[in-house]
Amino acid sequence: MSSKTHVATRSAAPHAAASTSPIMKITPLADRAVVQPLESSTEMRGGLYIPDTAKEKPQQGKIVAVGPGRYEKDKRIPMEVKVGDTVLYGKYSGAELTVDGEPVFILRESDILAVIA
Repeated sequence: MSSKTHVATRSAAPHAAASTSPIMKITPLADRAVVQPLESSTEMRGGLYIPDTAKEKPQQGKIVAVGPGRYEKDKRIPMEVKVGDTVLYGKYSGAELTVDGEPVFILRESDILAVIA
């Protein structure tokens, strides 16, 4: 009976973790950050809708994971951005990936242009 209880607890734990954020499976190295792009509005001011094929790549997003920082002269320099920051980044910066159906970017800290307050 205890083995069934143990199996039930193990099967419940991954389900709970999956409901939080699948992107947290990625741990960036050095001075890299994982950024989830913010979707821009599909409707323009005049009420026109922009088709997916005509949309530009998003240039702002929310940081969901950061690395420990880079090494410089045998000393680690900590990251200036933190999880939860909304940032602006270059249009063609970083590597674009899809994790569990959601697009994410892995960017170097130097590719992040600004933090939006």
